[in-house]
Amino acid sequence: MMALDALSSSNGFVATSSMADLSLADGALPIFDVERVQLQFSIAADFVAAQVANNVLVLALSNGRILRIDLNRPEDIDDIDLPKKPSEAGVIRRMFLDPTASHLIVCTSLGDNYYLHSQSRQPRPLARLRGVSIESISWNPSLPTASTREILIGASDGNIYEGYIETSTEFYRKEEKYLKVLQKLPDGPITGLWVDILPGRQDTRRILISTQSRLFHLVGKVGRGHDGSASIYSKLFESEQPVIHELSRSSATAASALVVSPDAQDVSRLRDNPGPDRAFAWLSSHGVYHGKLLVAPLGPELGTKVYADSKLLPRSQLASSEAGGRRKASPDFVDAIALTQWHVVSLVGERIVAANRLTGSIVYDQVILDPGQKAIGLCVDIQKNTFWLFTSQEIFEIVVRDEDRDIWKIMLGMQQFDAALQYAHTPAQRDAVATASGDYLVSKGLFNEAAGIYGKSSKPFEEVALSFVDNNQPDALRKYLVAKLGTYKKSLVMQRIMIASWLVEIFMAKLNSLDDTIITRAELSETLNPTQTKEQLDAVRTEYQDFITKHKSDLDKKTVYDVISSHGREEELLFYADAVNDYNFVLSYWVQRERWPEALNVLKRQTDPEVFYRYSSVLMTHAAAELVEILMRQGNLKARNLIPALLEYDRNFKGPLAQNQAIRYLHYVVNQLNSPDAAVHNTLVSIYASHPSHDEAALLSYLESQGDEPKYDPDFALRLCIQHHRVLSCAHIYTSMGQYVQAVDLALAHGEIDLASIIADRPISNPPLRKRLWLAVAKKVISQSNGIKTAIEFLKRCDLLKIEDLIPFFPDFVVIDDFKDEICTALEDYSRNIDGLRKEMDESSQTAANIKVDIAALDHRYAIVEPGEKCYVCSLPLLSRQFFVFPCQHAFHSDCLGKRVLEQVGAGKGKRIRECQVQISRGLVSGAKRDAMVAELDSLVAAACILCSDFAIRRVNEPFVKDDDDKSEWAL
Repeated sequence: MMALDALSSSNGFVATSSMADLSLADGALPIFDVERVQLQFSIAADFVAAQVANNVLVLALSNGRILRIDLNRPEDIDDIDLPKKPSEAGVIRRMFLDPTASHLIVCTSLGDNYYLHSQSRQPRPLARLRGVSIESISWNPSLPTASTREILIGASDGNIYEGYIETSTEFYRKEEKYLKVLQKLPDGPITGLWVDILPGRQDTRRILISTQSRLFHLVGKVGRGHDGSASIYSKLFESEQPVIHELSRSSATAASALVVSPDAQDVSRLRDNPGPDRAFAWLSSHGVYHGKLLVAPLGPELGTKVYADSKLLPRSQLASSEAGGRRKASPDFVDAIALTQWHVVSLVGERIVAANRLTGSIVYDQVILDPGQKAIGLCVDIQKNTFWLFTSQEIFEIVVRDEDRDIWKIMLGMQQFDAALQYAHTPAQRDAVATASGDYLVSKGLFNEAAGIYGKSSKPFEEVALSFVDNNQPDALRKYLVAKLGTYKKSLVMQRIMIASWLVEIFMAKLNSLDDTIITRAELSETLNPTQTKEQLDAVRTEYQDFITKHKSDLDKKTVYDVISSHGREEELLFYADAVNDYNFVLSYWVQRERWPEALNVLKRQTDPEVFYRYSSVLMTHAAAELVEILMRQGNLKARNLIPALLEYDRNFKGPLAQNQAIRYLHYVVNQLNSPDAAVHNTLVSIYASHPSHDEAALLSYLESQGDEPKYDPDFALRLCIQHHRVLSCAHIYTSMGQYVQAVDLALAHGEIDLASIIADRPISNPPLRKRLWLAVAKKVISQSNGIKTAIEFLKRCDLLKIEDLIPFFPDFVVIDDFKDEICTALEDYSRNIDGLRKEMDESSQTAANIKVDIAALDHRYAIVEPGEKCYVCSLPLLSRQFFVFPCQHAFHSDCLGKRVLEQVGAGKGKRIRECQVQISRGLVSGAKRDAMVAELDSLVAAACILCSDFAIRRVNEPFVKDDDDKSEWAL
């Protein structure tokens, strides 16, 4: 197994100190460096050709072998032999490897051509290309990997072929699907071919063709090929004429080649820049002709544009440069070239010379090869952006580092400021570009354009500002200050405040100037009429508003108010106040000018309760309905704090209650918000009671809605109602307070008989009070009635009054005939009541007799105790000692029963039981007294069965299994 060492390419680019017009920081590495690759294998043959693509290195040896090395794994090398020996096929003359490293074409000195796919180790001969001396190949721009698709092949006899090559495993099947001659040029060998697809035009191709003396640029549409069934380039070559760049007096012995720059690398660091355009370079006897591969305009004029922007790097400049401290006397021809993103790398004899494409200056010139040593190729890995130099025994890598680091300075020198800014990597570089760009624009009188650029530079603030002031450029000054303000850090508070305040002054002056121009209908300038002035006014006002919105934190409130007020700019003043949420200022402004709709519009956007409290009085006075609408949408207000405004409004209101906005708002607070605040309810009562209308319906409806637990102060409400003679309301308040007598008296005093009757019926649970109230009503009714019968009919509404209760109120000379029927009815009621009482007495006597019989029967009651019956407490034989038997058939020993009773009875009864037990057991009593105590003890202990009486009910919470019980007895 063979391996290579140190085959790792650098991906970074750096600038070099050898460029006369570029400075190089101390310690910085040069752009170019050449490193010799150490080979860890030995071979008996020399290298005769080499190619690199996609990190794959292919080496052709003089003995006919081909080495294919993946630079990511250099220890693995494919060793491939051609089908024929070198003596039969000739020495490998040239190789062509596509950018993906998938396709390799090998050309020998005897005209044999072979195709090798990356997945194969067996080269296949290309029969149709036998005898064709291939000088150049343009691979398909879509970079296919399975097959080559359509490719262009340039031969040494001037023929240009189109071919299609694919891998074939069949012996009799040819590798190339077709081969077609597109054109023959009389110039000699086709030294270079390049094809690319123009963006957005997949059917359009651009073709570059180079010979010893001419460079062709061809643009046109291609035909539609169907998977290699037909040529696609025939249509283009037949229908389009190329744009030609021709050299005069070219040398046939000089090298000729066409190369393009590799794919752009590391373009992410370029801000909003996709990378530089791909470039081309044509090596001829005159030098290196190079330029950008522009993509517009389409058509034949594209070639003219490309050539117009291209330039020649003379051979004399490359070949006669200083090398190793000496200058060659006679210039050499350039042997080979390669393009980096920004430089032309040339092989001149034993030297590698690199020149900047933009300036033509030499940035690297170093002798690499030993005397007499000859290079076999200068190769570029287009995809990986690596560069290689091969000799017959050695491999060199040309390392490129950070080559665009000083491109910004070159662009700056060429006054291409946008491009310079794109390639400026550090803040200092970007600052230098901005300063130079601003100075250039000022020199051209483009102050507005310079202002924004100056704002991002470090040029002294006062110098720039004075420059704009001296040249009377307020717009440029405004633009500069806005840009400069954006560059200051938040910590630089004073600087930001000063610049922002200055900008407010400039904005006001500009707006006033534009307003004056519109009012006087004068032209601001020769190119700006009044209509355009109005448009500019709107634009400046919008700019001011954007500025305030963005930089309101950088402005001092008092300073801004003073500046804007001094210019009389009402709209701008209010916009600033709105932006900083100074709604007190805005409201105060509109209120002072009695602009109530504007004030209300501001109030609608508020959420701070203090703002509503502060301005509620004046707004209730002048815009009550609209204010109440706003207040009802605010859920965070305390209605108590609005009471002064509501009372002030009510004091001046002269309309009906239905239109009173204070009542409307209080109703909303009471009914919708369910406010429990007594002050709110008292205010509503006060407004109702003090209204000049005699209608109490609204007040009474409110009082009735409060129910038995009113939220208003009853004493306060009662005093108000008495003060304003609200009789019905007073009576209702008395009733709600339980003062029925005062309520009835008040109603009767004002002749409200029906109201007094209703109130008298309310104390349902207190019949004596209810009767007393009705007697007061009866007295009033009888005294005012024209006829006794009428009064009696009215008083029948109460079920407590009887005729005898009313007789004392009748006049002295009343005729009994007027209430004879009522007296008869009363007597009949008394008779019925007497009969009922007599019947109840008879039933009671019979019940007493039955009880006596039952008591006598108790003396003869008995119970049968069976042998073996047990005590329900201790479970021992019942007959073993004194016992009790209850009618429920439960039986207990007397001592067991006593213990259970003592556990459940109260303290007093338990104490008496213990006293009786002690006196009987100790013989402290005898005779009749003892018998009486025994009877008392029996009555206390055996009053009820402990299993079926209230004793059992009291034990319902006791657990079945107690802590001292044997739990195993309950186990399942």
